Amino acid sequence: MSLPELPHNTSRTEMRKALIRLRMEMHRQEIRHESAQLLQPLHRVRGMTQSIQGGFGIKHAPLWGVAAVTLLGFLTGKGAKSGGAGGVTRLIRLTTTLGPLIKLVMQGSSRKH
Repeated sequence: MSLPELPHNTSRTEMRKALIRLRMEMHRQEIRHESAQLLQPLHRVRGMTQSIQGGFGIKHAPLWGVAAVTLLGFLTGKGAKSGGAGGVTRLIRLTTTLGPLIKLVMQGSSRKH
């Protein structure tokens, strides 16, 4: 924290200006501290995702996350509880729809190695 210089002449207006500068600096420090506390969970999550991607060697982790959520949505979505042949046809339709996309991603990751 850089403190403003106190004036050598101690007039009332100069002292008031110095007090206002000190208050402003204090508010800046408070805002920095509170914003750092608010951003701390975000930094923790970013660190966790980077360690997961680095530790497991997952190249397209966000894409795989979206694929997993989509798969769960198809399997547990509306009409999936009917079971029987409807669930099987739904799963077949899902694999035929996402098959080319998965194949494309796998080819793209094998070319980079």
